[in-house]
Amino acid sequence: MLHRFNRFLRLIYFPTWLLCGLIPAHADFFIDQSHRITENHPRLSYGISVADLDNDGSNEFIVTGFGYPNLALSYKNGTLSNREIDKLFTDENRKTIGVAACDVDGDGFEEVYFLNTDSYSGEKVLADRLLDFQTNAVDLFDIRENQPVANLTAGRSVACVDRKGDGRYAIYVSNYGGPSRLYEVNQNIVTDIATQLGVDRVTGGRAVVSGHILGNRNDLFAANERGPNFLYQNIDGDFLDRTLEYNVDDTLQNGRGTALADIMYNGRLGLIIGNWNGYHRLFAFNRNNFHDLATSEFKEPSKIRTVISADFDNDGYDEIFFNNIGQPNRMFRLLDNGTLERVELSAALESEGLGTGAAVADIDGNGILDLLIAHGESAPQPLSLFSANIASAGRFVRIQPVNLKDAPARGATVTLNTNLRSHAKTIDAGSGYLCQMEPVAHYGLRKNEVINSVSVRWTDGTEKVMTIVEERKTHIVRQ
Repeated sequence: MLHRFNRFLRLIYFPTWLLCGLIPAHADFFIDQSHRITENHPRLSYGISVADLDNDGSNEFIVTGFGYPNLALSYKNGTLSNREIDKLFTDENRKTIGVAACDVDGDGFEEVYFLNTDSYSGEKVLADRLLDFQTNAVDLFDIRENQPVANLTAGRSVACVDRKGDGRYAIYVSNYGGPSRLYEVNQNIVTDIATQLGVDRVTGGRAVVSGHILGNRNDLFAANERGPNFLYQNIDGDFLDRTLEYNVDDTLQNGRGTALADIMYNGRLGLIIGNWNGYHRLFAFNRNNFHDLATSEFKEPSKIRTVISADFDNDGYDEIFFNNIGQPNRMFRLLDNGTLERVELSAALESEGLGTGAAVADIDGNGILDLLIAHGESAPQPLSLFSANIASAGRFVRIQPVNLKDAPARGATVTLNTNLRSHAKTIDAGSGYLCQMEPVAHYGLRKNEVINSVSVRWTDGTEKVMTIVEERKTHIVRQ
């Protein structure tokens, strides 16, 4: 009898021990890794991009500086340290907010577009930069023939679009209080073709994304402030306005953070839109139109900046991260059929953080995505770095498509087909709001999930299907 009583005591003791906090019942979702950033001084920063600046096979975080130097954070020996690139790249005398990388001249190397904004709206003094790094860094807008087309309007976001599907990217600049730009480069000569293609609308431009939204070519969606959004379908290199037809104009909201994501896990990209102090949207494509699946909790207004969709904890379900300024960040897990589950944050809550931009990449190559957050605007703050609080990466697979020029195939769509789902991911072309993610489709794998095939839809509309067997690695897929 005494033995049984002691056994009973031991059974009730363990939960009491758990409640005392020796083993937390709910561990923080993220771990703060900011200590890994060397010389992480307070600064004004906005946009972040992820690109391989020196073509060594490893990506860098490109962090813009608003009156501070632009940074190229490279991972080495357990830390993220700034690499000295070039004075044109550093450019601390300009006020850089947006950045995107892509191959604009078709040479197989990505150029970098820096968006400078020294005024809130309309005309500005400091032009943007378009840097070519193949030899010594050259700002293509410094070439005399290109100076007349340099952007001198206050911009908010920049994205790349392979409108012809030939691997030569155009650069779309979403301007505020002036016409948008669409730049193409041929033999170092920059041409603005926005007016020619009818995409030069004067609006409160905030965010723009490019990818397979409606068809087999790179379409454009722009979220705007104080006016309707617009959605352009790419028809053989021309753009057709389909906004009203697909009910995404959202006229009474002020667009900010925007991301492409497969909301239903059915192989079709939808739109996640964060609206400044307005209702956030979760537009899934179903029955030939977009339908808002946002719950009341998801819609709750906030001072949104960047929206990111990524599988941070490798459980096979994407999380949607809302980076807010001066308010706590929020996150939701996207379950099957568009169902949302709130994820409570602690380490990455940043209740007093002045978040202005964020990007993800597996920067250290351990199979777990790293989240870098920039701050600024109201006051200087250091950068923040977070990763999921998991013991190991577990099961995952990463797909990195490269085009015929051997450059990142930004705007391509990767679809993972398994016994449980068909999950499409875009290779991010920028710039949901000032930022651009790594050019890799990263998938965590669910319990008992078996990969059947992986398909890549290229920017020219063609598709490549392959069998991927090996997990826990990055597969480079060539067009």
